[in-house]
Amino acid sequence: MTPLKLYLLRAVYDWSVEQGCTPHVIVDAKGAGVQVPPAYVHDGQIVLNIHPRAVGRFELTERALSFSARFGGRPFDVEAPLAAIRAVYAKENGQGIAFPESEEPGPPEPEHAAESRPRPVLKRVK
Repeated sequence: MTPLKLYLLRAVYDWSVEQGCTPHVIVDAKGAGVQVPPAYVHDGQIVLNIHPRAVGRFELTERALSFSARFGGRPFDVEAPLAAIRAVYAKENGQGIAFPESEEPGPPEPEHAAESRPRPVLKRVK
């Protein structure tokens, strides 16, 4: 099954570009299989501009986001497995989506456990 995260990444990316915005991703630079320039990593994460004018050979697959870009004038091939991508958003307005650190679904709850939990409450915020 194709991961939902892939569709969400594509949707925010496409929307950003169509609106004339600059799509950015936040990547966990310590994640398995991540290849990013270490000099640009801050607090274990890196923010990457993925606008079509900023990157070459852009590819977003079920496995990873990959592209080539220049960092400090030097070319670098970037690879970020989907599991390492923490967020995608438009730089100009901050709209986008953040993803949880753990993407492994937990075990299904027994049917009777749902009955004992308190029901969620919605509150109107002005």
